[in-house]
Amino acid sequence: MLAFAQADLRVRPLPRILLIEDDVNVRMLMEHVLLHASYDVETTGTAERAKALLDPRDYDLVLADGRLPDGSGMALAERANERGIPSLIVTGYAFDLMKEDLGRFDFLLKPVRPDELLQAVERVLARQQT
Repeated sequence: MLAFAQADLRVRPLPRILLIEDDVNVRMLMEHVLLHASYDVETTGTAERAKALLDPRDYDLVLADGRLPDGSGMALAERANERGIPSLIVTGYAFDLMKEDLGRFDFLLKPVRPDELLQAVERVLARQQT
């Protein structure tokens, strides 16, 4: 008689990412890359809407543009970190970053290639699980 190990049939939810990017083309590209990699992604283009989404919902990662028309990605990252949610800041303004922010947040420089985006997201999420 063959014995089979009982499979763990629990379904783990997809990691949830809140993506905040004001450039609609960049946002759509990043969303497509993340969805294709099996992430659950919610998107917005403003800091105000991101705050409204962030407060009542649980996310595994906040992925924010460093500069938004109505706020700062760093302020959103700060808010996420207060809730225990890791963040990744995407910016094209590396020289404008404050020295004290460099150790507090993970950064990804624009223009972002899809493979770099996925590697950075996986690195931040993996660190959260340890």
